[in-house]
Amino acid sequence: MQTLCVVGDDAPGVADALATRVAETHAGRVATVDYGDVVDDAAVDERDSTNADSRFSLTSDGRWVGRGDDRSLVDLLDSLAPDYEYAVVAGASHHRLPTVVVGNVADDPANIVADAPTADAVDIAALAARIDDFEPHVTLETLIDRAEASPLAERSGAIATFTGRVRVKDSPDDDRTEHLAFEKYEGVADERMAAISDDLTDREGVFEVLMHHRVGVMGPGEDIVFVVVLAGHREEAFQTVEDGINRLKDEVPIFKKETTAADEFWLHERGT
Repeated sequence: MQTLCVVGDDAPGVADALATRVAETHAGRVATVDYGDVVDDAAVDERDSTNADSRFSLTSDGRWVGRGDDRSLVDLLDSLAPDYEYAVVAGASHHRLPTVVVGNVADDPANIVADAPTADAVDIAALAARIDDFEPHVTLETLIDRAEASPLAERSGAIATFTGRVRVKDSPDDDRTEHLAFEKYEGVADERMAAISDDLTDREGVFEVLMHHRVGVMGPGEDIVFVVVLAGHREEAFQTVEDGINRLKDEVPIFKKETTAADEFWLHERGT
């Protein structure tokens, strides 16, 4: 799912305009998320509607209005990703998500892709045209859904997955990891992951191999990398998942910087 956050002055208005433009010019479902002080459904309904397929609203403390769930922004996006191709978020950002800043904000986001002094100065058409170029928000469930949609799924008796996440510490005496930052060579990393997937899919009894490595800054407990294998039997599935993550770590140019409570350093190890 392609995601874009908008923060700053009149973020909801800019997000509405952007969602409308994306819906008009792109194929796929669009969700809008208003992360503000909305307290009831009536307040949501008073807002002008957009061409987005659905509207979701969270209060500033993370409460999902009308659903009763407490969710982080990432949890919310994870729930939307299997059903929507696009999501535009107003009033909140995440250090891993592309963000548009309007006017002055108290805390600068980590991943600013555009900024403007006022809402009227935001180039909505240009941002909508660029949205597919930003790093997508891919989830494990999204990859599983893709595997299950394979034309060979009827021959499959197993789906095996691997999820790599940010580990806080290796041992009780280690300094606590505050966050990890991942960078990749654009194009090259994706090409190598695709080549690994194709190679592993050539194995007997393996029908789909899907993998995705997130980039940017990730905090403790956040998901980093996914490998999903659709296979005829569990033996092929488990072995291919293990080989897939090992080859990704060894062969794909993704580099990691760790920030602990005491230090910050690049790790020579590639991958997770």
